[in-house]
Amino acid sequence: MRIFGVLNDVLKRHRRVLYMAVAGLLLLGSGGASAGQADVENVKVERAADGSYSFHVTVRHTDTGWDHYANAWSVLAPDRTLLGERVLYHPHVNEQPFTRSPSGISIPEGISKVIVRARDSQHGEGGRNLEVELP
Repeated sequence: MRIFGVLNDVLKRHRRVLYMAVAGLLLLGSGGASAGQADVENVKVERAADGSYSFHVTVRHTDTGWDHYANAWSVLAPDRTLLGERVLYHPHVNEQPFTRSPSGISIPEGISKVIVRARDSQHGEGGRNLEVELP
């Protein structure tokens, strides 16, 4: 019977930690550990001789396969007008983070900063965006 008294004392002292551990296990077991939203981690911009731009965009997303993966990133003007987009046609489960670098994106005169955002196949936009100064 003494063992039950000791266990009861331990439970009283560490109740919060135990509740958090059980909640974490329940969350993982229920599929709550999802891929989340796609985040833009880094952007490098180069201006070509013709005035167009190349964007080297690094995206991180815990792709789980065809059902949930980062499926595009976009370049937006400060007023959120779409200036360019790179569609991603497949998951990058074993390549995280990943960088894609399209060129030939035209930016109207007078725009000195752009917003780069990523999206995924389940949440759309909503992860971390980056605001970038143009060279």
